[in-house]
Amino acid sequence: MQHELYDRFAPKMYGVCLRYAANTEEAEDILQESFIKVFKKIASFRKEGSFEGWIRRIFVNTAIEHYRKKIYLQPITEHEENTVEGGYLSVLDNLAEKDIISLVQQLSPGYRTVFNMYVVEGYSHKQIAEQLGISEGTSKSQLSRAKQILQDLVKTFIEERKQMPEQ
Repeated sequence: MQHELYDRFAPKMYGVCLRYAANTEEAEDILQESFIKVFKKIASFRKEGSFEGWIRRIFVNTAIEHYRKKIYLQPITEHEENTVEGGYLSVLDNLAEKDIISLVQQLSPGYRTVFNMYVVEGYSHKQIAEQLGISEGTSKSQLSRAKQILQDLVKTFIEERKQMPEQ
């Protein structure tokens, strides 16, 4: 049964892990740690909601825990809130998924975690603050800064792609 669960959910959950991780090795660690938790907790699944959603929540929580462990080495600091023009997501729509993941992985752990929790997972700033032990203002400023950095990374990526000779 464990092998079947792994085969079915590993590819999709690896994508979740990649969004939170700094690199593929870290994503693989989160994937492995998460599956161990799924296997240990499977009896506690109450069949309320989708099984995939339940698994996804474990993976997101494991990624957040992984991030929290790193906080002690590199704490989140308050940043001034920057105003960011909307529309950066529409630019991201034109990039390949692997390119988007690569750009998001370039964010610092704090920015990357808040960005993923807010934009991808749909957490509120209040929920993010509670989960990460930061203020709502820090969550908002981290998100704002992450968006600004991503805008700059996307612009650079697109400019570099335009300069590459066509094959």
